[in-house]
Amino acid sequence: MKNILQSIIVSFAMYSKIPMPRIEWTKENMRYAMSFFPLIGVVIGVLVYLANLLLLKTDINNVLRTAILILIPVVVSGGIHLDGLLDTADGISSYQDMEKRLEILKDSNSGAFAIITCVCYFILDFAVWYDIKLKCILLLTVSFVLSRALSGLAVVTFKCAKNSGLVHTFSDSAQKKNVAITMIIYIIACLGLLIWLDPLVGTLEFIIELLFYGYYRHMSYSKFGRITGDLAGFFVQMSELIMALWVVIAVTIFR
Repeated sequence: MKNILQSIIVSFAMYSKIPMPRIEWTKENMRYAMSFFPLIGVVIGVLVYLANLLLLKTDINNVLRTAILILIPVVVSGGIHLDGLLDTADGISSYQDMEKRLEILKDSNSGAFAIITCVCYFILDFAVWYDIKLKCILLLTVSFVLSRALSGLAVVTFKCAKNSGLVHTFSDSAQKKNVAITMIIYIIACLGLLIWLDPLVGTLEFIIELLFYGYYRHMSYSKFGRITGDLAGFFVQMSELIMALWVVIAVTIFR
């Protein structure tokens, strides 16, 4: 039980800015840390949903409400996944060989393509969330969990591009089979929730996310030689945007 609690602390300390007790990171308490990664998505989803309910009861204008909603995931995660998205944008846009792309991922400086990607990402994200309906909010809260469950599954099933770094550390320390099973349980639960909320839109949202998951693997292997922590961040951020975009479009089409 102690190791499980410590694993939760490690997971939240690594992938969120939620205050956690200070503990030593060991192979034992990192063994199942990835299993609790999707719970951060649960926290984000709940906060987004409650914030939306609260803001709708105030006189706050829709622009400010939207800004608050799209910034909640960034604040909770500390921007760790956004950093991965921007580094990946620089790497892909460099048109260099594989080794050079991996070096760019490690570079702490942001290039022009990272800045362009960041601006475009938030413009589109803002537009998607601006006129979102309550039912859409419920569908999108699931996306925060599903994106992290699939990312966690990739960490323990995909090959790592480097023999160091956070993804390799968590992958190497994890009880891969058990963590993979846990991630699959999360994924099945997300599918069930999506179908319950909206059988058509929810099912298609899940299928689109699986297609993007396939693209993520192909892109990681073909352009970077496997996955890294930055690529995992790219997947989480883009997953959330793609699922949100689909839900808004789908509700417009089918309703």
